[in-house]
Amino acid sequence: MKKLLGAAAVLMAVTCMPGHGTEVQTYAGPQTVTDNPATIAVFDIGAIDTLDALGIKIDGVPNNLFLERLRSRYANAAVVGTLFEPDLEALNALAPELIFVGGRSSGKQSETSRVAPTVDVTIWGEDLIGQMRQRILDYGKIFDVNERAQALVGEVDSKIEAARQEIEGKGNALVLMTNGPKISVYGPGSRFGWVHSVLDLPAADPDIDAGDHGDAVSFEFVADIDPDWLIVVDRAAAIGSNEQNARATLDNALIRQTKAWKSDQVIYVPSANIYIAAGGARATMDVIDSLAAGFSTAR
Repeated sequence: MKKLLGAAAVLMAVTCMPGHGTEVQTYAGPQTVTDNPATIAVFDIGAIDTLDALGIKIDGVPNNLFLERLRSRYANAAVVGTLFEPDLEALNALAPELIFVGGRSSGKQSETSRVAPTVDVTIWGEDLIGQMRQRILDYGKIFDVNERAQALVGEVDSKIEAARQEIEGKGNALVLMTNGPKISVYGPGSRFGWVHSVLDLPAADPDIDAGDHGDAVSFEFVADIDPDWLIVVDRAAAIGSNEQNARATLDNALIRQTKAWKSDQVIYVPSANIYIAAGGARATMDVIDSLAAGFSTAR
């Protein structure tokens, strides 16, 4: 009887522990984190966007959230640093049970881990959608919202399928980013490569260098490629800079002679969504919606 009572006591103690470990995929590989942390701080805008879509309470955020939807939603959250640098004093005051870094704050895990367990949820490269699906499902496991996570993945997949149908058979495209008066282009293997691989959108030039920051080019380069469509990311608009906007930059004699410009087939995607909040569930769906809407106007 004493042995039975002792075993029962051990079982009750284990069951009543504040949280059990869940293994998730991170930028650095598999990592076990405690379930249902009561207080969290998140530095990556894409992660904030996805967690918010899942209804997860976020207690600490960077000083600039870039997306108006998130700014208004977390106006009263604790500010625990910038997009790049954690404020360890502010983090200590918040006392989170779990911290998420990623993207521009990737690499700060060794610092933030001094305050609380930290997960690097960076999403990078052309498999953005695949990694985003994995993050959604992992957040579902951590916060015990698996059904919501599955539903959100289903919503993303529905958006992708709708965009594919609009895009099919309507020509090729070139992804171009403006930075004030400068331009760079991105190919299938780049950070924006998912636009081609996931949406089955042919690349106007499949041989463009897939570097992280794109391939800096001239307007002559774009005119020579002569894409059917231009998909434009305005970096200045994304970061809130006062630099010349994308429309002004592209309104020149060389770009005006391209098929894309002549056919009014230039799509300006939500720049902060694709550039700052890359991999965020709602942010990415907004980008996909903008592409579907743009291609639906094809003549």
